[in-house]
Amino acid sequence: MPRQPGHKIFLQCARMLGSKGIAFVCLMGAASAPAAVTTQVTQACRVEGLPNELQCGVIQRSLDPADPKGVQIGVHYLLVPAMARNKQPDPVLMLAGGPGQSAIGLAAAVLPRLTRLNYRRDIVFIDQRGTGKSAPLQCQDDSKLPVAQLLEPDAQARRLEQCRVALERLPYGDLRFFTTTFAMQDFEAVRQQLGVPQWNLIGASYGTRAALEYLRQFPGQVRRTVLDGVAPPDMVLPASFSTDGQAALNSSLSACAQEPVCAAQYPQLNQKWAALLQSLPHQVTVSHPVTGLPERFVLTRELLLRSVRTPLYVPALTAALPAAIDAASQGRFEGLLGLGGTIGTRKGMRVAMGMHFSVVCAEDAPRLMDAVDQPGADFGREDATFYARVCKDWPKGAVSPDFYTVRPTSTPVLLLSGGADPATPPRHGVRVAQALAAHDTSLVQHIVVPQAGHGVASVGCMNEVLFRFIDAKSNSAALPQDASCATKIPRASAFIPPQAGTTGATTLLSSSRVPSP
Repeated sequence: MPRQPGHKIFLQCARMLGSKGIAFVCLMGAASAPAAVTTQVTQACRVEGLPNELQCGVIQRSLDPADPKGVQIGVHYLLVPAMARNKQPDPVLMLAGGPGQSAIGLAAAVLPRLTRLNYRRDIVFIDQRGTGKSAPLQCQDDSKLPVAQLLEPDAQARRLEQCRVALERLPYGDLRFFTTTFAMQDFEAVRQQLGVPQWNLIGASYGTRAALEYLRQFPGQVRRTVLDGVAPPDMVLPASFSTDGQAALNSSLSACAQEPVCAAQYPQLNQKWAALLQSLPHQVTVSHPVTGLPERFVLTRELLLRSVRTPLYVPALTAALPAAIDAASQGRFEGLLGLGGTIGTRKGMRVAMGMHFSVVCAEDAPRLMDAVDQPGADFGREDATFYARVCKDWPKGAVSPDFYTVRPTSTPVLLLSGGADPATPPRHGVRVAQALAAHDTSLVQHIVVPQAGHGVASVGCMNEVLFRFIDAKSNSAALPQDASCATKIPRASAFIPPQAGTTGATTLLSSSRVPSP
């Protein structure tokens, strides 16, 4: 969510947050014939990156749920039909991250990991209001701006202010109505339209917050829940990013010192890193991430930290940090800045910044002054300061105090955390698991994969663990799950360049100020 700032903002499957206030109606008889209902409300469509014809649908929703005759928006969704004729009546609902990512836009990347689940269950992707085709709140693409303008904080804040003004001119431009709570009401309406009795939630990063909100409002409509990279509602994102990012960076530097080959190749890495920070600002020349043209600009402490934070999301990239930091300490910044752009350039990762700030400014920013997380020694309060600045004039939706409460669950919940995650590390999953299991510990399991980064479901055998959890016929068979095939995966060894003086990294820069779990 946050910028650093950002980087994987909250990620990959979390677009369907629970909303508040919508009376739900169970469609009687839907459980026995969900396929028949589905064919009446969806139509054949094709999605980029997916070879087969799928089913698409849209439901009209009030922008303001309290004003049913007011402005209407279309909430779009994608249904990937089960391959077997004799399918199960409970689909899998994917919730995207960000906040601000399009769930439908991520479908092509996510579906290959859900093949077994898709054999007998429909998979549903909903573009949360403010994303994709659902009343999008997309800011102008600034990727071709000169690097200095792209990254300079004041310039970024001015562009976001201009974006806010433009968005407010839209027919659906009242930015107070794009909170997670309202979005989850939309999701419940989609469930009713599809005529399914219950569904299984899989949320990643910010998608876990959405899943928890849906579970809070509509517990009877959820059969099983997977929370991958837990970002609970009480997590004040701009503050926690500094704390958790610092812990991940410290761990990476310490790991190099403890690994003989890395320590020999890159001695005194901690001292080099500290000296590097002290040497800034510093003029550098790099290639523009889009145009490829060389540009000379001043590298600031802020930009350097952002470049370091990004690869911490992915252990394979973290392994290249020692080489990149060592090279930067000798004046060669291409590798470090290149690592800073490796994730944000992936297709489907673009965030609808208007929706992003509508969520964060309403749900997180008002609680910044009361945040208990201590800022990291290096990352400091940069994220918090930037978000406070942008959110000062951003319209804020009302958020109920109940939103921040995680209630005990009555259905199985599987929580996944990466021990090396710089955005949603295990500490957040621990307290959510405790709250969910308050009434019945047998319904909750928290799996920590020590060497995983942001997102555990895609690691090794974890897709099989998720399949077994959701496919189990009974609650007692669903949990606990054996994930030893993933928890025993070792830490990636430090990258050693094939030739002295090179880092093997590209010369890309990340322009995102938004972290993405």
